[in-house]
Order: sequence, then C-alpha cells, then structure tokens
Amino acid sequence: MEQTPDTRIEIERVAGPDLIREVAALAREIWTEHYTPIIGAGQVAYMLDRFQSDEAIAADIGNRGYRYDLIRAGTRPVGYAAYRADAAKDEVFLSKLYLAERFRGKGLSRRFLARIEETARLTGCSRIRLTVNKYNSLSIQAYVALGFSVKDAVVTDIGG
Repeated sequence: MEQTPDTRIEIERVAGPDLIREVAALAREIWTEHYTPIIGAGQVAYMLDRFQSDEAIAADIGNRGYRYDLIRAGTRPVGYAAYRADAAKDEVFLSKLYLAERFRGKGLSRRFLARIEETARLTGCSRIRLTVNKYNSLSIQAYVALGFSVKDAVVTDIGG
C-alpha cells in the first residue's frame, strides 16, 4: 500500500477510555459487516455486547492481561488486535485481529503479527495460538498465508 500523508499507517497501544471507545466502535463496524453473513445478526449483537463493548475491552486490558493495539490509516482507525502472553503455556494467545474491509489484503495483518511476534520473543514464548470460526474461510486463508496451521477443530459454547 503506497503511503501518502493521509494514509500513513501507525499502530498504537490502546490505553484509556477514549481509545477503548474507538476500538469498540470499530468492532461494531467490522463485526456487523463481516460476521453477520457467517453467524447472523443476533449472534453478532450478542458477541459485540459481551466481548467487544467498552466495558469488555477495559476488563480485558485491566483485569485479564490483554494488550490491545489499534492501527490507523492517517487518523482513521482501521483495525485492532488483542493478545496476551502466557509464559506457563509458552504461548501468546491472539484473541482478536480485525481489519475494516477496505484495508484487508494490504499487509496490515503482517504488521500486527510482527508486533505480536515481538511480544512472544520478549516474554520467552515460542508460539502464537489463535482460534477462528470454522466458517470464516477468508480469515482462515489469511492466517495460513501468514504461516499459521490448523491444529484442531473444537466446538466452544460462547453463549447466545
């Protein structure tokens, strides 16, 4: 992606209520567009309220040890990631990595992944683990292209 002054790409660590609100608003935009065809509007609403709200993100950061990063193109927020190092399991768990539709396929996931790999290195973790909805074929393809492999298929009750 060619960078101009208005498309400069920057990643910042999320801290404080203003950035948390930006992430929650971006989550609503991305999830509504991407996941409604996969899991339906009702499940999307449930997931947003339960896991992507201001309160849930604040709890992830404050109580659960997650780091959130927000990526911007110029001044516009266009994606975010959430991850947590677990030295006891020798892994960084990548909980969330989402990009607005028009910014997918432009190398931004690789930029997030480089930060997550650096976290793994700094915390002594040797692997990154994530989960993906089995019907989210585009994301699965993207993760495979980034070097991930499918290790297992599980069914997890997430409520709603």
